[in-house]
Amino acid sequence: MNQTARRTDLVDSDDVIGTNIYDAANEHVGTVERLVLGKLDGRVAYAVLSFGGLWGLGSEYYPIPWSGLRYDEDLDGFRISLTKEQVENGPKYDPNQAYDWTNENGRQIHGYYGAEYPY
Repeated sequence: MNQTARRTDLVDSDDVIGTNIYDAANEHVGTVERLVLGKLDGRVAYAVLSFGGLWGLGSEYYPIPWSGLRYDEDLDGFRISLTKEQVENGPKYDPNQAYDWTNENGRQIHGYYGAEYPY
């Protein structure tokens, strides 16, 4: 393998934060506010979306299983198979409060989105 070949499947976390999220109809759903990582395995477990509010006030955070996002080069953003309304009706939390990342909450999030809970 060519040692100078550039990998295009890796990205800095700083470049993911703020990336736009789109639904299947190319409608803007929100942006990635933060990533949640597994402490022991180091894998990204969730992308936390934000939308609504004014200058961050009144917005809520919506954790989406990372497995539910696909990067779309044409949009330069992530695509999900959900509508904004489906996300709005999903699990959420106040960005001013610490979220309880328990297994029970993880199963609830994954269950809502129909994703397998890997932990």
